[in-house]
Amino acid sequence: MNKNFYITTPIYYPSGKPHMGHAYSSIIADIFARFKRIEGFNVLFLTGTDEHGQKIQKEALKNHKDPKQFCDEISETFRSLTKTLNLTNNDFIRTTESRHFKSVNEIWNRLIKSGDIYLDKYSGWYSVSDEAYYDEDEIEEKNGKKISKVSGSPVEWVEEESYFFKLSECQKKLLDHYKNNKDFILPISRRNEVISFVEKGLKDLSISRTSFSWGIPVPGNKKHVIYVWLDALTNYLSAINFPDTNDEKYKSFWPADVHIIGKDILRFHAIYWPAFLIAAKLPLPKRIYGHGWILSDAKKMSKSLGNILDPIKIIKEYGIDQLRYYLTKEVSLGNDGSISMENLKNCINNDLANNYGNLCQRVFSFIKKNCNNKIPKKNKLNESDIKLIENIKNNLPKLIDYINNQNLNEYIKMVVNFSFEANKYFNDSEPWALKTKNPERMNDILYTISEQIKNISILLNPIIPVSTKKVLNTINLSDNDISIDNIKKDNIFDYNLELKNLDILFKKIENDN
Repeated sequence: MNKNFYITTPIYYPSGKPHMGHAYSSIIADIFARFKRIEGFNVLFLTGTDEHGQKIQKEALKNHKDPKQFCDEISETFRSLTKTLNLTNNDFIRTTESRHFKSVNEIWNRLIKSGDIYLDKYSGWYSVSDEAYYDEDEIEEKNGKKISKVSGSPVEWVEEESYFFKLSECQKKLLDHYKNNKDFILPISRRNEVISFVEKGLKDLSISRTSFSWGIPVPGNKKHVIYVWLDALTNYLSAINFPDTNDEKYKSFWPADVHIIGKDILRFHAIYWPAFLIAAKLPLPKRIYGHGWILSDAKKMSKSLGNILDPIKIIKEYGIDQLRYYLTKEVSLGNDGSISMENLKNCINNDLANNYGNLCQRVFSFIKKNCNNKIPKKNKLNESDIKLIENIKNNLPKLIDYINNQNLNEYIKMVVNFSFEANKYFNDSEPWALKTKNPERMNDILYTISEQIKNISILLNPIIPVSTKKVLNTINLSDNDISIDNIKKDNIFDYNLELKNLDILFKKIENDN
């Protein structure tokens, strides 16, 4: 089996500061990357910034800065965000890097060679904000202004000389690919949306601009810059040393296993990107997963409504694991998710503090007090002990399948349930009542519950890495011990070592009222 795994976030457009949508895409991708690593895969996890286009040029001008200088500064805030979100990305790509220019030029030249590019004139509606072209039926008028029905962004009428990509000729090839690869686009609602759009008919795509200069020049015609999306999408290849298809990195990781994106950029990834690759005679990624929007109290976040939730501010106040867990547990991946500070507090108190955190504190405190602060060896486990431990092991194939199909909500639901069952087992077994009358049975209970805490912590590690590492470190397990294989094994504890001290994992949050 191929043990390499390549996952990407969208590359973010650094025309403003990072927001919760950026955080969500990145955290979700990081969870999958972390899980595949503990499953034993060699993972390449890519994120970065998309730094060309008219919008960037306008923003730089507004801030009285050279576009490259403007991008250097804003891109750094996104690079810094990877640390704040505790991401494990192996690479951070910028579309202003020379390695990226090389890849984009190669893609362009391949499309020229295949006869899929021609020069003509473009006239139509264009959104600078979205860097996207819209058909007449995708435009509406509000308050005397033309806007996109899709995004709500203002559009302007553009007429200029342009190179075109023969997207119309890719229609059948794309539909055949969707039909033969049912899981190419997930969730199913996004797949249906894309198929419906393509079946209506595709028009050739304008892939160059002459009205601004901030972009990668078209090879052989410097008057034109390459359309920002053709430029941006190629980043997934730039990071693996394309066009050197003999390079070990390219051979190991292409095609990508999954592109994690927001639903607002689905068309670019699920239609344009595979069409470019088909024309360039390159393999297509295995999956495009389009998640929903993060809503603030059921409304889409916007500056005008003043309801933009700042992830950095929330992390400073409540903690990174708390935000990661909340976004994973409370937002249904694939659908729009409404988040609120009230729900965040409840989630921290009920799931993290009362359930997982409380379980670890109670068990380790009891072991410290009654077993010389060492996990006791098992004697003879009874049916309830074995059933508890085997439940996780027996469900490992299902959990792996959930992750492989980006079914994160079912994954976390099952793991949280393991934690509830462990708490119930500990309460029902009453080891405190056995200290003098049956110490051997007490030891079996403590061994069993310690084993369960170990396994639950490994499964939760991709979601709440900071807290679970503290727990695993308490029972003298290192980062190297965090693996799916170590869930399958019993007796990996060093019984000669005392438990390390574990501070309160999750502080309860007092309600304001």
